[in-house]
Amino acid sequence: MNHITSLDEPYPSPEAMAQATTTHTQGNFRIASRKLPISKAGPIDAMGERIGIPIPEMIFGDNLVSVTHVPTGWTVSFAAEPALDRVDKTGSNMLQVAHASSWSSSREQSSAANIREVVKPYDWSYSTDYRGTIEPPEAGVKYPLGPSQTPIPLELLKRRDPILFFDEVMLYESELDDNGISMVSVKVRVMEKRMLLLCRLFMRIDGVVVRVRDTRLYVDFATDFVIREYTAKEDGFDNVKRALLMSGLVPDAITVAMKDSNQVANLLPTVEHELESVSLASAS
Repeated sequence: MNHITSLDEPYPSPEAMAQATTTHTQGNFRIASRKLPISKAGPIDAMGERIGIPIPEMIFGDNLVSVTHVPTGWTVSFAAEPALDRVDKTGSNMLQVAHASSWSSSREQSSAANIREVVKPYDWSYSTDYRGTIEPPEAGVKYPLGPSQTPIPLELLKRRDPILFFDEVMLYESELDDNGISMVSVKVRVMEKRMLLLCRLFMRIDGVVVRVRDTRLYVDFATDFVIREYTAKEDGFDNVKRALLMSGLVPDAITVAMKDSNQVANLLPTVEHELESVSLASAS
């Protein structure tokens, strides 16, 4: 039994970290995932000090997904702390919320009659535009991702190719003081010739807004070509409910659907989209 005697006691141990990490190599790439329990009070407090904002109630600070090009050492990783570090801490991106009696005393910053600006010292919805952390090789060519016109080949991904490796890893989750949900998770699936990673923020404030921010990482193992696509979508809460109603769902099914990012993502208008790519073939 592991008796914890201090909130600051190192946990997990290096051995536990290693045991919780699963790796798969395909072509020139090594894919790794790590899933561990919710972080303890000591590490949470330390993370809060480093980032400068309160930490969500469910934080998986030791979880990780990484994709490494072995010949170059080029790596992109996804973890909780850098994701939270992308949350606005200045208050410059004030959250616009629909007029509600519970927030009627908020400072009005919009000319629209039914809009209020809720001023917070940080983005309390934990909305992040995190796209992963690029770790270039320590020496030599850095292989940066650059603007691209090459889309992710969705038709190839629709093929029923056998999945050789799959995992889903939670980074953080908050119920926003019972006002909704904000969560960031990572899914990765690897086939023989290609792989796709999805890092998704799903944020819903009941009665206010629904937001999905997706980072997709596509790798072609035959060419060592990497595409990163970032898409941000959002719409008003009532608009999304209306769209679900128009799709034929009954009220109880709509309530369930509003909690499922997969059911609402395609209903949201896109507000930001960016494509980047990098070829790592020259070093293979």
